[in-house]
Amino acid sequence: MSDLNNLLKTYVADGSIPGAVGLVARGDRTEVAAVGSAALDGVPMARDSIFRIASITKPITAAAVMMLVDDGRIALEDPVGRWLPELAEPKVVRTPASPVDDVVPAVRPITVFDLLSSQAGYGFASDFTSPAIQALSTVQKDGREPRSFPEPDVWMAELAKIPLLYQPGQAWLYDTCSTLQGVLITRVTGRSLLDFLAERLFEPLSMTDTAFHVPDNKRDRLTSFYRASPGGGLDQADAPDGQWSSPPPFSLGNGGLAGTVDDWLAFGRMLLNGGRTSDGRQLLSAESVRLMTTDHTTSAQREIGALFLEGLGWGFGGAVDIARTDPWNVPGRYGWVGGTGTSAHVIPQTGTVAILFTQVGYDSPIPAPWIRDFWRYAGV
Repeated sequence: MSDLNNLLKTYVADGSIPGAVGLVARGDRTEVAAVGSAALDGVPMARDSIFRIASITKPITAAAVMMLVDDGRIALEDPVGRWLPELAEPKVVRTPASPVDDVVPAVRPITVFDLLSSQAGYGFASDFTSPAIQALSTVQKDGREPRSFPEPDVWMAELAKIPLLYQPGQAWLYDTCSTLQGVLITRVTGRSLLDFLAERLFEPLSMTDTAFHVPDNKRDRLTSFYRASPGGGLDQADAPDGQWSSPPPFSLGNGGLAGTVDDWLAFGRMLLNGGRTSDGRQLLSAESVRLMTTDHTTSAQREIGALFLEGLGWGFGGAVDIARTDPWNVPGRYGWVGGTGTSAHVIPQTGTVAILFTQVGYDSPIPAPWIRDFWRYAGV
């Protein structure tokens, strides 16, 4: 393809996606393409269209936790039981295949580092047949349906009834630790997750459209959300007046935000700039950015979650490329994908921010072809 616009139009033309907004910023040069429509037979897609960004919320939540570390309010080695007493004395299934009532005590407390690196023992592994994972699925529900979650304290009480799948620090497991990071922020600060994110990240970075719901005066810019129909085609999973139309009972740190490509661009550029805004304000220490974007996993830990990682490592809140396993992999690339069809990465080696927002979700942890083609394009 000759350019980003043509690449994305190919997938609109064949019916894979109704539309998309792609952005590749290399230094001061930014290429943006808005193609197709915001809904089937709807208004044209625009650069400022708002999307449910799903799991690319995770790096934002992790950055907020690291701000509390920078503030000296928490430390990476702190046991989280001080703020999350529900997790103060966790039990662990004897083996991943054991029944949920065959448990042993955790050999050590869960720490802040464990939550940030997704190594607390809660989360999803490649093998979904484990009784503990099946039990977790009844509590850690689909983040694309935020109204299926109860209020945070109720959710924490339900989670505490489920044993850990692995001992703290033993395995990389997906998703749940990012939800817990959001709860940790609210418990440490005594504020809502949105209020803390707005003050410390969204306002300084002018992320004016990022929030856990889309208000009435912006609803016309919110895209519809679709999932592939078993018989072919697309089924609408959420409309602009649906689950993101009012504040949710639980602001999900693992995937609850909606926003625009330019909002995530501001966040990505802050990471590339060592935690500083474009006007020089230090939002996050350079050391915290380094920790976020550094792989903290071993090969054994990654193997347990290989279905999700596909050979990648994991920092805080996002994956880290550690080898050139595919053409788009650049060692040090940091970011993640969202189950609503979104992708966002920073590539420190080339000073690139690469963002693709579509509104077609997928139920496999393997990203869709259009996302992989976008990665290939952005990595050139």
